[in-house]
Amino acid sequence: MALIVQKYGGTSVGTTDRIKNVAKRILESQRQGNQVIAVVSAMSGVTNKLIDLAAAVSDKPTRREMDVLLATGEQTTIALVSMAINQMGGRAVSFTGGQAGIRTNSAHTQARIQDIDAESVKERLDGGEIVILAGFQGVSDAGRITTLGRGGSDLTAIAMAAAVKADLCQIFTDVDGVYTCDPRVVPKARRIPEISYDEMLEMASSGSKVMQSRSVEFAKKFGVPFEVRCSMNNNPGTLVTEEHPNMESVVIRGVSLERNQAKVTILDVPDTPGSASAIFQALGEADVNVDMIVQNVSKEGFAKISFTVPEDQLAAAQNALKSVTERIGSGPVESLTGVAKLSAVGIGMRSHSGVAGTMFDALATAGISIQMISTSEIKIAVTISEAEADEAARVVHAVFGLDASPSEA
Repeated sequence: MALIVQKYGGTSVGTTDRIKNVAKRILESQRQGNQVIAVVSAMSGVTNKLIDLAAAVSDKPTRREMDVLLATGEQTTIALVSMAINQMGGRAVSFTGGQAGIRTNSAHTQARIQDIDAESVKERLDGGEIVILAGFQGVSDAGRITTLGRGGSDLTAIAMAAAVKADLCQIFTDVDGVYTCDPRVVPKARRIPEISYDEMLEMASSGSKVMQSRSVEFAKKFGVPFEVRCSMNNNPGTLVTEEHPNMESVVIRGVSLERNQAKVTILDVPDTPGSASAIFQALGEADVNVDMIVQNVSKEGFAKISFTVPEDQLAAAQNALKSVTERIGSGPVESLTGVAKLSAVGIGMRSHSGVAGTMFDALATAGISIQMISTSEIKIAVTISEAEADEAARVVHAVFGLDASPSEA
C-alpha cells in the first residue's frame, strides 16, 4: 500500500462535472490499494469573486478578515469533492488547513508553514477514509485562519507529503507537465519527462507558471519528489526530483519568458560603500521585487545601476527611490517599460562551454537586441523588447535543439 498526496488546482475543480471527474480519479487511486490525501484549490474564479465582494464593502479590508474570507473558497471545494466521493460509494472526509494541523506564522495573506501535526489525518487514513484537504490555508498559534499566498495549494500538498512521508506527490493541473517553453509561444515545445529541483526553481522564477518557486524550494529542502500531471487525462507528466549525473547530458532543459517587466536605471551613483545598500533597502521596504541587477564599472567616482521590476511595481519603485537618491547624491532615475526577460535554463551548463555565445549569436542573427544580461550557474537571462519576446523565445528554443520532431509534434 502506498500513501499518495494529490493536488488539484482551480481549473481541475472549476465545475461540478470536473469535481465529479476529480472525485472519480481520487476514488480510483484508493481502490488500487493506496491511501490518498487530496489537496484542492478553490474553484476557478471563486477567489477573484471573493476579492470583489470584499472591495464592494470596504476600500481597505484588514488582512485578517481577508484570510477568513478567502479560506472559504477552498472549504467549499473540499465539501463538494467529499460529497461526490461519498455519492460514488467511497468514504471521504474534508479537513480545513487548521483541522489538518497545519501551523503557520501570523503573516496574514502570505503566511509561512512552520509545522504540521498530521496525526488526525493519519488516523482517518488508517480508518480507510480518503482525506480531502483545503489547500492555501493554515492556522496561526493564536488560532487565527491564515492563507499562504500565491501557489499556496501546491505548497500545502508538498508540505503534507513531507509531513506524512508520502510515497508519491502528484500535482494535477490543466497541462500535461512542464514544457521546454510555453506551447502557446513555441508550438514545437516538448514535455520534459524529468527535471531537477534547481532547474525547476530557475524556470519558475523566470516566468514558467506551472509551479511557484516557493513550493519547489520546500520540495527540495525536504526531498519530496513530485510529478506535475494533467487532471483531464492519464498522460505521463513531469517528475521533479533530485539532480543525477545523466541530467547533465541535456545542456538546456527549457526556455522561460517573463513579460510585463520594467527596467530602472539610476545614473551617477556615488561609488562609495553603502550606496547600493541604501537603494535596495529602500526598494525592499517598499515591497518591490527586484530581479536582474547590473552595475557598470565606476568612472570618475560614479557608477550606473540598472535593474528590473514587474511593470505593475514601477510606480512604487520610483516613489521609493525619490528620497534615497537625494540622500546619497546620485543622478536622475530613468525607466523603460515594454521589457521582457528571456531565460535559458539547464544544469548541463556546468559541464558544457559556449552556451552564452550560442544564445547571443542566435538572437543577433534574428536581429534581436539584448538590453541586460544576468547569469547563474545554470541559467542565462537577458532582457529584450517585449515586442520581440515571442520570436526570441522561438529562436533560442530552436538553437538549443529543443524543438519537437515531426513525430513528437
